[in-house]
Amino acid sequence: MLVSYDKETVYIIGDSQTSMNNPITQQFSAFFIGLVIDPVSHKIVDAGCSSTIPLTSQFIQSIFVGHSMLDFEAVAEEIRRRYHGSSQKALIVAFKDAQKKYKSVLAARQEEASEASRTG
Repeated sequence: MLVSYDKETVYIIGDSQTSMNNPITQQFSAFFIGLVIDPVSHKIVDAGCSSTIPLTSQFIQSIFVGHSMLDFEAVAEEIRRRYHGSSQKALIVAFKDAQKKYKSVLAARQEEASEASRTG
């Protein structure tokens, strides 16, 4: 099924390591989450992850969608409360990594807008 996202949304990947005996590590060498974010509201509009069971990715999507990309504590708390897989810590670390990358994207966009207003 092809999903169409608003042209202003951005896609961010966050990654982390999981334990060596984790099937995700054995298959992918790392743990990744992909997040589609509305940069105006900072809301996560879609999410996916590297997982060995499709239900895991769907469940993780239900945790992230609707949250603000800027509210680390709320997302981390929901992960701790709802996700009890062996990759719980890796999921939190991957979100923190994605949030860092997202803030970098926002800063670059603000810089571009500021530069355009000075030259325009």
